[in-house]
Amino acid sequence: MFSDRLTNGATMAEAIYGLILVILLISALVARRRASRGTALRAATIWVVIAAGLLVAYGLKDEAMRLGRLVMAELVPQQGQQISESTITFRARTDGHFAVEAMVDGVAVLFMLDSGATDVILTPLDAKRLGLDLNSLRFDKPYKTANGLVRGAPVRLKQVAIGPVVLDDVRASVNGAPMDTSLLGMSFLTRLSSWRVEGDRLTLTR
Repeated sequence: MFSDRLTNGATMAEAIYGLILVILLISALVARRRASRGTALRAATIWVVIAAGLLVAYGLKDEAMRLGRLVMAELVPQQGQQISESTITFRARTDGHFAVEAMVDGVAVLFMLDSGATDVILTPLDAKRLGLDLNSLRFDKPYKTANGLVRGAPVRLKQVAIGPVVLDDVRASVNGAPMDTSLLGMSFLTRLSSWRVEGDRLTLTR
């Protein structure tokens, strides 16, 4: 019958409370047989305190999880902080740039936000990690950069997921020369319902 209550929507708080009551009753019976009344009272008090602590901890779990996400967003800014089912924010690094960690076809890739890049640009190393054969690619697409003209090889990424922001079939290019970090360009950003930079915060919304 207890399992039926759980499956019918009994809350975790009720389950904890019921379990503590059972333990408390058993402890009281054992204490009654083996110890004095004072010892039994102390044991009962201890269990009441434990039960109260568990209930308080459960009641604060959402706040604790939110605080944990905030701390992680500050310590590891590229992981971002999800603020809704469709929105995630990132804090700028100390150099003012935004680093964004994404799952590309199931592989973790670190990007730098670059609104000046027409496409998502992959470093050759990241392309290899994604299973792309560089020898079979055609590096025939020119890109103008601050360092001059470079060539890239057009590819399609099956999926790019940044927290709750998930896009399929994303246009990208593998850079013909080594790069420090892959770039999150406009072929991804323009497909979002919105993206914005406000101060040291980048916000992406699916």
